[in-house]
Amino acid sequence: MIETGASIPSATLYRMGESGPEPVESTRALGSGRVVLFAVPGAFTPGCSNTHLPGFVTREDDLRGRGVETIACTAVNDAFVMDAWQRDQNAQVLTMLADGNADFAGAMGMTFDASGMGLGTRSKRYALIAEDGVIQWLGVDAGGGVDKSSAESVLSALDELGR
Repeated sequence: MIETGASIPSATLYRMGESGPEPVESTRALGSGRVVLFAVPGAFTPGCSNTHLPGFVTREDDLRGRGVETIACTAVNDAFVMDAWQRDQNAQVLTMLADGNADFAGAMGMTFDASGMGLGTRSKRYALIAEDGVIQWLGVDAGGGVDKSSAESVLSALDELGR
């Protein structure tokens, strides 16, 4: 598993463009300025839709007030699903990054096997704060809860890191 002090790993992610999914290099999407990235096991799942993602949407102003330039979400879903989830959640303030093949999750060392539930390889639930591509803080949740990777935990970490 990746640790603080490491650089954001290189992997191809996808975001929805005007003509459909567009590739974007993780180091380009997440490597400049102060970035908050949170990862979820899957779009439209209960914990992700009811708690995790909405926390970042409702706390956007607080995050930006602490110098965050990019608030991004990634999941092992395709760009069409991530786009539909963004619209469903009214989450246009977020940068949605699809990791359909779990390449980024794998490069982060953040995968788990959910094939027993028919979901295949998924991303662990986590959040990170990066400054110019270097991870300054990392919160990883164990099990099904949303605690260490919540918007509130990220805000606390930002306060500790200062500016």
